[in-house]
Amino acid sequence: MTDERRAEVSAREGHQLETRKADHIRINLDENVASRLTSGLERYRFMHQALPEIDAREIDMGVTLFGRRLGAPLLISCMTGGTEQARTINRNLAIAAQQARIPMGLGSTRAAVVRPELADTFQVRDVAPDILLFANIGAVQLNYGFNIDDCRRAVALTGADALVLHLNPLQEILQPEGDVNWGGLLERIERVARALQADGIPVIAKEVGWGISPRVARDLANAGVAAIDVAGAGGTSWSQVEMFRARNDVQRRIAEAFVDWGIPTADSIRYVREAAPDVVIFASGGLKNGVDGAKCLALGATLFGMARPFLRAATISPEAVGDEIAVILGQLRAAMLCAGARDLVALRKVELIRM
Repeated sequence: MTDERRAEVSAREGHQLETRKADHIRINLDENVASRLTSGLERYRFMHQALPEIDAREIDMGVTLFGRRLGAPLLISCMTGGTEQARTINRNLAIAAQQARIPMGLGSTRAAVVRPELADTFQVRDVAPDILLFANIGAVQLNYGFNIDDCRRAVALTGADALVLHLNPLQEILQPEGDVNWGGLLERIERVARALQADGIPVIAKEVGWGISPRVARDLANAGVAAIDVAGAGGTSWSQVEMFRARNDVQRRIAEAFVDWGIPTADSIRYVREAAPDVVIFASGGLKNGVDGAKCLALGATLFGMARPFLRAATISPEAVGDEIAVILGQLRAAMLCAGARDLVALRKVELIRM
């Protein structure tokens, strides 16, 4: 993005960006924005092992990702940034992530690139120096002036280890101020992925709640992304969020038709695993607890991500976030014991029962 373009965007969109981020936090906390679909994970069960022959205290939930050893395969998914409330939320999340040694994603970092005065709402390295941290940009912005250097700037501003490019065509077309030119975007994604890979920065492609199809998985893998977060249907529906932001009845009625749109998370994991078997999979979208997370790992994911369970806790304190993490990881450990898996390698070999 040129200096002139950045100044233009900053002047035209700065307040709009901040207002939209505040709207998103408020609506997610106060309104029913759940998809009418389920994640599909309820269709799977573990075969219970009444005699697992494992000391639960010795279960290893550690996982290696991008050359880093993590304490558990739980990702605090990308949520927010760009407002003072978001600053508090991100810091509370980061403190808890540091204590648990789990990775964390930031909300769309475009706000920090176009308005550097908002950068500190995304900056958490002083409280979380060791976590695997993901910056985040809307992929469609590559069609609106964002370039490779802007992507590098997003990573540098946040001290991140990797960059998420999120894919949200449905959300964008439903936003009054949305960006709707998705033509030729794959080529630009590939340029960013190859350039940042050369810098030692992995690029992750992520949906925001409607899932990744087999065709898109193949395209992204061929484009050089290091991981795909399926972010399937079953949790927060951003079409519902935008319905609550609608400026008039016409916009509201368009958005409300998509409450049951998307690919359930369980199906999307399977599609991506089959279409792009060598790509790392993150699983998010409608996960309710650590048992759902265990199912995602058994289906082929390397990490499972959650956002909504942490959002309200992060408005309270890092300790509240830490309690949520402890619950989820306690559930994961219990599921691993009763499935007979002493580590994540063994869990991925456990056969799930399709109901």
